[in-house]
Amino acid sequence: MSTSAMPSIDLLSEQIAAVLADPSTTHGLARTLRSAAKEIELHRHHHVTRRARPSGRLDGNPAKVQIGGGSHHIDGFLNIDLVPPADLLWDIREGIPLQDDSTDEIFSEHFLEHIDYPRSAKHYAREAHRVLAPGGRIITGVPDAAFALSQYPRPLDDNEETLERWYGKRDCQADINTRLDLINLVFRDQDDDPTYTPHLWAYDEEKLVQLFTEAGFGAVEPWAFDAHLANPKRRWGSVYVVATK
Repeated sequence: MSTSAMPSIDLLSEQIAAVLADPSTTHGLARTLRSAAKEIELHRHHHVTRRARPSGRLDGNPAKVQIGGGSHHIDGFLNIDLVPPADLLWDIREGIPLQDDSTDEIFSEHFLEHIDYPRSAKHYAREAHRVLAPGGRIITGVPDAAFALSQYPRPLDDNEETLERWYGKRDCQADINTRLDLINLVFRDQDDDPTYTPHLWAYDEEKLVQLFTEAGFGAVEPWAFDAHLANPKRRWGSVYVVATK
């Protein structure tokens, strides 16, 4: 099919909206289309920036970069994310828009579990190695799968701290009825809530070490939590490592 014959993103978006508005649309199809609609919106954000930077690279060399920080701002860091209020809107699944050997530090927390494995996760780790200067480091924090699994098969407590800390503001609590339900949320978090992004892969310290070692990093070690850099609310039940190029 030629490029001119392919439907535009705007047309596709309109068609999806029309199908979603049809009351006869089945639950499974509607769920899939809502996911597609979200990806179309992310695609739009990415391509606005990409059109302004056809090379896919920033002209400058920021010393410190945060990936996927959302509203968590770190002084002195350039925040690259796919949704506002990032400093730079960019889909990291398509690579990190920095020059080779151009930055000293990359920081991300509760981002990696939201991109697909192995394609995007391994590509991201390789890209981090590419853009970091020799001796540069990447600090990564994720929900700790080992922590979640360590609670199993202990019954779910009525005053479950993990539930309160991670899902206290969510409307899914009535459906977390067993310990395995809570583990499923940590590993998947795919309750079709438009406010939240699904979890696509689970990580523990061993997996993070393997991921960054495979990408070429010389040392991957536990990172001592620093509330001046990381979001304090992320500390509970998370694991952080620092990988050095």
